Amino acid sequence: MKGKSDREAFRAGPVWVAGAMSGTSMDGVDLGLIETDGVSVTAFGETRYRSYSDSERDTIRAALGRWPGDPGVAEAARMVEDAHLEVLAGLEGARAFGFHGQTLAHDPEGGRTHQAGDGARLAAACGLTTVWDFRSNDMQLGGQGAPLAPFYHWALARHIGAARPLAFLNLGGVGNITLVDPRVERPELPGACLAFDTGPANAPIDDLMRARRGMDFDRDGALTRAGRVDAETVAVFLDDIYFRKIPPKSLDRDAFPALAGWVAGMSDADAVATLAACAAGAVAQAMEHLPVRPERVLVTGGGRRNPGLMEMLAVALGRPVDPVEAVGLDGDFLEAQAFAYLAMRVLLGLPTSAPGTTGVAAAVGGGRVSRV
Repeated sequence: MKGKSDREAFRAGPVWVAGAMSGTSMDGVDLGLIETDGVSVTAFGETRYRSYSDSERDTIRAALGRWPGDPGVAEAARMVEDAHLEVLAGLEGARAFGFHGQTLAHDPEGGRTHQAGDGARLAAACGLTTVWDFRSNDMQLGGQGAPLAPFYHWALARHIGAARPLAFLNLGGVGNITLVDPRVERPELPGACLAFDTGPANAPIDDLMRARRGMDFDRDGALTRAGRVDAETVAVFLDDIYFRKIPPKSLDRDAFPALAGWVAGMSDADAVATLAACAAGAVAQAMEHLPVRPERVLVTGGGRRNPGLMEMLAVALGRPVDPVEAVGLDGDFLEAQAFAYLAMRVLLGLPTSAPGTTGVAAAVGGGRVSRV
């Protein structure tokens, strides 16, 4: 590829690209391969997962809310890089790699964001052209810098043959929703995607489970289903001005710090059930901002594995919701695949966000490229 521009090297047709995601749940690194030309997804490839140890998770948690140069950030970044190198080891077939990094802080009102991890180091170590720092350019041009998966959701909607608008709901540490109209020919065009963060999702539940029971999450939604929801707490939570803000809009992982205090005096089951009801209620509020009723709501992220939360969602929305597996997709690796797709778009000079997804003034490409 030496002597050729990225566009010349990658535009000949679909190629295999790897992407990785270390999300706000801080459970580990997901990696997925897709075959793509930067517009369509033509095939899905290998997936891998590398969990974080308790000590590694503690290192990340200690650096949350901090910015480059702050105490603990360099240690967290190095650990995140090493974990990604482990999950990349021996990977075959990929031509490029999309590296999201680990979000430590996100301040959309202040126009700044921080994803720890050095893509240049990864490129040199793994031998793949690496695209990283996906959010900064968007924010410098007035965007929220999040969410970034919507263009991939558009590609997936077309891949599964959707004919009418549908919604992808990602329930990670923070929830986000994308309304996709697959009839629009390009994801950056008006009407193709509307996306924004709905509110806290798994993060408050996971934090409570670790603090009270030493567990990473509410396995099988057992406590969510067993508990009694405190309706007054949910109502106070949903009265926050964020839920009335017109999208696009985005959140930091710990944007609602008062939640933990509101459920502190409740039993474990009641606290978890109440936090899940807050997440479901936030999604219901988000649906009020959508200009059309989506034909279907497809759920990705760890929250789809909580039957109690899925039941609450169905009640709050007044309609069934389905995991993305119902249409043949993999909800465990969809976010990682998204950054493979975005990496290919960066290499081809295509936009990665638009006014409808991040609020940026015009469709823009983002991401730094580190070549081998």
